[in-house]
Amino acid sequence: MDDKMLRQQEKREARRKRRIRNQIAAYAVMVILILAAAAGIVYGVKFIKSFTHTEENDNQEDQKDEEGEEQEDENPNQDFIDQMLSSEEDIVKPEPTPEVPELTPEQLLEEDVNARIGVMTLEEKVAGLFLVTPEAITGVDNAVRAGESTRQALAKYPVGGLVYFGNNIQSEEQLREMLENTKQYAKYPLFLAVDEEGGNVARIASAGIGTKVDGAGAIGATGDTAIAYQAGVTIGATLAGIGFNVDFAPVADLANVEGSVMAGRSYGSDSAAVSGFVTSMMTGLEEQKVLACLKHFPGIGSSTQDTHDGRASTDRSLEQFEAEEFMVFRGGIEAGADMIMVSHMEAPGLTGNQEPCVFSRHLVTEILREELGFQGIIITDALNMKAVSDFYGADEAAVMAVLAGCDMLLMPENFEKAYNGVLQAVYDGHISEERINDALRRIYKVKYGDKLK
Repeated sequence: MDDKMLRQQEKREARRKRRIRNQIAAYAVMVILILAAAAGIVYGVKFIKSFTHTEENDNQEDQKDEEGEEQEDENPNQDFIDQMLSSEEDIVKPEPTPEVPELTPEQLLEEDVNARIGVMTLEEKVAGLFLVTPEAITGVDNAVRAGESTRQALAKYPVGGLVYFGNNIQSEEQLREMLENTKQYAKYPLFLAVDEEGGNVARIASAGIGTKVDGAGAIGATGDTAIAYQAGVTIGATLAGIGFNVDFAPVADLANVEGSVMAGRSYGSDSAAVSGFVTSMMTGLEEQKVLACLKHFPGIGSSTQDTHDGRASTDRSLEQFEAEEFMVFRGGIEAGADMIMVSHMEAPGLTGNQEPCVFSRHLVTEILREELGFQGIIITDALNMKAVSDFYGADEAAVMAVLAGCDMLLMPENFEKAYNGVLQAVYDGHISEERINDALRRIYKVKYGDKLK
């Protein structure tokens, strides 16, 4: 092959190689373009989707904003609440609040009474145990009105109550005004008391005020307990209308011996029958917002002697008392009695000694309070009666009665001496202040318990 042909062949080979390279480059460019186009398509789709999603979110946000603006007016703290609720990690479930049971009226009354006693001085507490005549604290010979001396006396001695007799009564108007003024002067609510049994023991009716009713003996003889109820209503309406809120009645004694000191004042000798009369009169009184006081525990009708004049006693046994006299008082307690008076009679069959019943812890606390279940006010009979005053000093008698379990001290022979005696006994630790508080709780539960006029 000559040189000319060789050069031609080499040129053709070079042109072929260039074509191949150009084709490869073209293919490469094409692939790159295809890949770029695919990438652009993918990016475009994503962009479109993103744009659409953004518009949807914007629309939703706008809607939420509009709703939020409306809710902001109702609850300005909603953003804070939403933020707190957005993270479960930030939420701490509060402990459930234990349900506090609603207090009963009795529990509310107890709280009120304890609060009142809690702010009283010891001197005020001790004075609150006494129920005395207006003369005993004022020093006047015969109290027929309540003026400056009464105001000063009640400020010095805020006693628990006052008791009135015939000498204090001049007219219905005078009596009403005296009681009303006395109430106004008192720092603490007062028991304003009187003996109004009916029959011969009727301070108010004997002064010509109100309607006089028959005594217990005459009513008991009828056999009709409705008459006793009506007597209670009549007496209660009269007393409440004047301003009294306590009646030392009905008599719960049995006249069960010949010559009984309670003949005429008792409804009879049969315990079941007498119980019905006693509870009927008590109901009539208390419907008029006058507190009834059953008397004279444990029952002095088995004695022929009068404690007003000196010592009186009975030889009845515990078994006899439980079968008869206690039945009457138990009936009164079950009917809701709030006050019982303890007598000065001696009953060795009950107390084990010759001391007056009012000083016997066994009788007052263990029998009346615990065995018979009486939770109301236990008040002494008048401590100025000779069965007590002839044998005990006023201070000694008052201290002994409180230690026995009596809550109120009626008419000591010398009020100031009795008051100072109890006060000193507390100072000395002979009587605990809690014993005084315990007595006051019973007194105040009645005074603040919506039971009085």
